[in-house]
Amino acid sequence: MVDPTSDPASGRFEVKATASDHFSWLRTRLSVERTMMSWVRTAIALIGFGFTIVQFFNRMNEMPGVAPARFSDAPRYLGLSLIFCGVAALAISIWEYQWGLRYLWGGNFSAIAGVTREGKQTPLLAVAIALALIGIFAFFAVLLRVV
Repeated sequence: MVDPTSDPASGRFEVKATASDHFSWLRTRLSVERTMMSWVRTAIALIGFGFTIVQFFNRMNEMPGVAPARFSDAPRYLGLSLIFCGVAALAISIWEYQWGLRYLWGGNFSAIAGVTREGKQTPLLAVAIALALIGIFAFFAVLLRVV
């Protein structure tokens, strides 16, 4: 009799509850965290640069002796685009992060996780959501010319 978990045609594999498999699971879990942190850093840079570009060119236009720009709204549109890309990157990365965690905690992997889901979450998701809200605020502040 053939074991269905080791059948190459099914696309699945056998999960054993051993120490090496548990530590492999932990490395994968931490890899998901590192990937999410990289996306958060990228989003911070995009949102920050977008907001800074808008502010810099607004202040530059107010300086005496500076010729008016040919396309005066171009920095604003560029800034809005960068802020939007930062928020969109965060939204996609939050979705991917949640999907990855559900996959790692589900199915046969729960046997090698070794811990419960409660109390084992990092603050990374809360930081990403807070940053997305800040990015949305920055987007509408620039769009409506509040700042």
